[in-house]
Amino acid sequence: MGSTDMTQMPHAVCIPYPAQGHINPMLNLAKLLHHRGFHVTFVNTEYNHSRLLRSRGPSSLDGLPSFRFRTIPDGLPPSDADATQDVPALCQSTQKSCLPYFRDLLEKLNEESAMSGSPPVSCVVSDGVMSFTLDAAEAVSVPEVLFWTTSLCGFMGYVQYRSLIDRGLAPLKDASYLTNGYLDTAVDWIPGMTNIRLRDLPSFIRTTDPDDPMVDFCLVETERAKRASAIVFNTFDQLEHEVLDALKAMLPPIYTLGPLHLLTEQLPSNDTRSIGSNLWKEDQGCLEWLDLKSPSSVVYVNFGSVTVMSPTQLVEFAWGLANSGQTFLWVIRPDLVVGDTAILPPEFSAMTRERSLLASWCPQVQVLRHQAIGGFLTHSGWNSTIESITAGVPVVCWPFFAEQQMNCRYSCQEWGIGMEIDGDVKRDEVERQVRELMEGERGKEMKRKAMEWKEMAREATRPSGSSCLNLDEVIDKVLLSPRRD
Repeated sequence: MGSTDMTQMPHAVCIPYPAQGHINPMLNLAKLLHHRGFHVTFVNTEYNHSRLLRSRGPSSLDGLPSFRFRTIPDGLPPSDADATQDVPALCQSTQKSCLPYFRDLLEKLNEESAMSGSPPVSCVVSDGVMSFTLDAAEAVSVPEVLFWTTSLCGFMGYVQYRSLIDRGLAPLKDASYLTNGYLDTAVDWIPGMTNIRLRDLPSFIRTTDPDDPMVDFCLVETERAKRASAIVFNTFDQLEHEVLDALKAMLPPIYTLGPLHLLTEQLPSNDTRSIGSNLWKEDQGCLEWLDLKSPSSVVYVNFGSVTVMSPTQLVEFAWGLANSGQTFLWVIRPDLVVGDTAILPPEFSAMTRERSLLASWCPQVQVLRHQAIGGFLTHSGWNSTIESITAGVPVVCWPFFAEQQMNCRYSCQEWGIGMEIDGDVKRDEVERQVRELMEGERGKEMKRKAMEWKEMAREATRPSGSSCLNLDEVIDKVLLSPRRD
């Protein structure tokens, strides 16, 4: 920054929803703002702050003079577990209890500014599902940008919850509606979308409870989004342009800034490079193992940071992978199996030892970009989806919850880069699809499409590309503008 007066710097307070898939993209956005001259305060929950210190080392969150870390409580009972927190409990808790802590933090930052010469808070960049922060930003009269870390198509799905209820499509009459074909009902009235079925919409709507807390949470969060100064997404214009146009007609200014990791990779090698956000220790050995494999020969398997499965499902995936005859790298988190440690049959290990590597966590962006990777078996979380598109890697999808079903639908139907495994996993289907992905004609076609999207993602993040220009506009028109009440 040279010797500029610190107090004149804009100061962005960035607060992600406290889960891995939300922290990563927010940290990327924070680094981009820092590079553009913002003082950044990055707010984690106390629980995740201590997990980050454990996974990345005791000095990993010391930050820089102009990139600081602060914490607020998440409102849940204290715990030392190194595991993903329960999403519904965390949603309830943040929505109900975090506002006073966050408001106090903003006031404290402004008090510190008066005493130490650090810049006062000038804007808030908050996760889209942490919209209680709007009240705090309004209290200190600064603009707030909401960052929804979903796809645009996934977000549009949440925006439709109110209509689904009004039209009597949800909640479900009883549990039989989950299996009797009802979820195949066409939903043909969503702006900017075609060929959508009830089962493609974010999964919280599949409830029989008229007071379902997650449905209520989504209704509140999408409604409050209208109060933001702007909403930003980690996607790019060409990928979701029809949904983008439809949403632009409904909500505050919307900007696509993605893929964010491509933008941060263009930053000069500076101090923020070393600031990482993985809550699990990364196994760097994956990359060395991949170096020994021939191009496009390995299936990468990772179900993300939240997905859990039953012991039976784990075993079906294991035998499907074993029987496919393919070489694979499988990331199995310590908490992947419900209420149990992931135990694989000894025969599976014996049969696949020569052509497999099991890891507990890995640097996914680097893995997907590795020339040895030929396909990705994924839960269709948005980070995984956009990272695979950016790497030009086709996918086999097994969506778990939230808007992963919508990402899967778009990967398969709209973008032509994926195939879907039925929710009730069977080894034969896993074997067939993995083989098709790696060796079949359909797999080759999906690879071709994925490479086309990869090029478009690169275009969007070039200096004159849509995402770069959008970032300029968000900064100039929104984050640096004095708040208009």
